[in-house]
Amino acid sequence: MYSLTAAELEKMGAEITTREIRQQPELWQEAFTIYQENLTKIEDFLAEVKSQANGQRTRVIFTGAGTSQYVGDTLVPYLNAHGNHHDYIFESIGTTDIVAAPKEYLWQDVPTLLVSFARSGNSPESIAAVEVANQVVDTLHHLTITCAEEGQLAQISQADEHSLLLLMPKRSNDDGFAMTGSFSCMTLGALLTFNETDLADKKHYVEVLSKLGQEVISREAEIQAIVDRDFNRIVYVGSGSLSGLTREAQLKILELTAGKVSTVFDSSMGFRHGPKSFINEKTLMFGFVNNDSYTRDYDLDVLEEVHEDGIAAGTIAITQPGERNFSGDSFEFTADNFLLPDGYLALAYVMVAQTVALLTSVKVENTPDTPSPTGTVNRVVKGVTIHQYK
Repeated sequence: MYSLTAAELEKMGAEITTREIRQQPELWQEAFTIYQENLTKIEDFLAEVKSQANGQRTRVIFTGAGTSQYVGDTLVPYLNAHGNHHDYIFESIGTTDIVAAPKEYLWQDVPTLLVSFARSGNSPESIAAVEVANQVVDTLHHLTITCAEEGQLAQISQADEHSLLLLMPKRSNDDGFAMTGSFSCMTLGALLTFNETDLADKKHYVEVLSKLGQEVISREAEIQAIVDRDFNRIVYVGSGSLSGLTREAQLKILELTAGKVSTVFDSSMGFRHGPKSFINEKTLMFGFVNNDSYTRDYDLDVLEEVHEDGIAAGTIAITQPGERNFSGDSFEFTADNFLLPDGYLALAYVMVAQTVALLTSVKVENTPDTPSPTGTVNRVVKGVTIHQYK
């Protein structure tokens, strides 16, 4: 797919999605430049947030719907270990939850920074979550990380004195049905903003990450060989931030195959507690392997267990090399020997998952750019009634 011409991909209904997955390593470099250019604004804004908290810890709520929610799910475990937890409490709560039950998710007397993720910024829940939070929380700030300057969420942010708008690269506003570059760029933008490490380290992380992304593109044939197996089910497991990532990985399969391939996601340790029943002889299991040596053992243990069971169509580790490695099939990154922490590593891993979804969509004779044949699922959600909150 990555070596085909635009005309060839257009005939397959896959030009947009293929291009948008392939361009991510470039977009990550652009996202880092945007972060550098806005660093003073970000630091001043966060200083104001802490000042208004009057000594209390601020709830940092990462929010969005669908893939935009899974940005927060991926971020929180990493930031709990590598963010400023003395001043912040990091949480991930979907806009869909906040809008439907505000009293159960928002606290009036606790300082809050609502970090809204949105590709277009036009989903009804994105707007409603901001409006409801403004009604409920006394001390509230907004950080809007979005890909569309003309979107409603961006426009609201620019008009609010308690809000900061952080726009991602223009090309990250995916035209395809599935969110790909928008997911990875918004995740990276928030990582750079809240990760407590120096600028030189962040720059190095992004440089390594871009190399790994390019490696995915150059090794498409290896991923195609996995997709060529006889399967109709896929499992994703991982730990820490990579556990959060599993939800986004499985969604790409569901979206791009229009549900023709069934999926399950779980943490590496949680998978044994019932969800393992999902595995049969037509199941591919992918494990996102952590670079933390302690966590890595748990990721590898479950992969070895399923591999030894011998009932799956394939058990594949997505990994960088470590002291302990999987004895079965692996997509092992070799482009750089620096081992990324899981928050950043997630973005290289998700490119593998996106490629699996793209190739599987073509395999089941779907069109990746417009995968919903009935049109009942849309790029920007429709049919949502927002009820007035009193």
